[in-house]
Amino acid sequence: MNLKDFIRSIPDYPKKGILFRDITTLIEDEKAFTETIDQIVEKSKKFKFDAIAAIESRGFVFASAVSYLLKKPFIMLRKKNKLPAEVHSVDFELEYGSATIEVHKDSIKKNDNVLIIDDLIATGGTAEAAAKLIEISGGNVCSFIFVINLFDLKGTEKLINKGYKVENLLEFPGH
Repeated sequence: MNLKDFIRSIPDYPKKGILFRDITTLIEDEKAFTETIDQIVEKSKKFKFDAIAAIESRGFVFASAVSYLLKKPFIMLRKKNKLPAEVHSVDFELEYGSATIEVHKDSIKKNDNVLIIDDLIATGGTAEAAAKLIEISGGNVCSFIFVINLFDLKGTEKLINKGYKVENLLEFPGH
């Protein structure tokens, strides 16, 4: 199965000049979604980890299924003011604005090895912020797994240059 066939490309979304890679068509197809989860699980076997973290909101779709199958805790990295307890926060730049993500202070145990799963990596700003959240919480990032890498936006390269391991299932140009 070629998972690329299930990714819809939408030009000029969310703003002019962005070519948005839409994963809703992939998750709406039960065979493609199952194959995606199976591939993420297979790639995760390369790493030793205690928990799985995901970035709101599309990362939750993939990470929660993987967490269930691997029987690992699932940690939500959420947008600002979405978590009710005490949080760590990291501000970061997106390719089309800025944002803040947060994690509950008690979600990650000291020295936990955490696998971060997300739907897509572009410039790497969100992923880098997620890594900072894990680290300020006392954990270690064992690896990232992305469904899609927008290779020409160099986010994967940025993470690798900072010493992180990165895996992805699919590659697309970002423009």
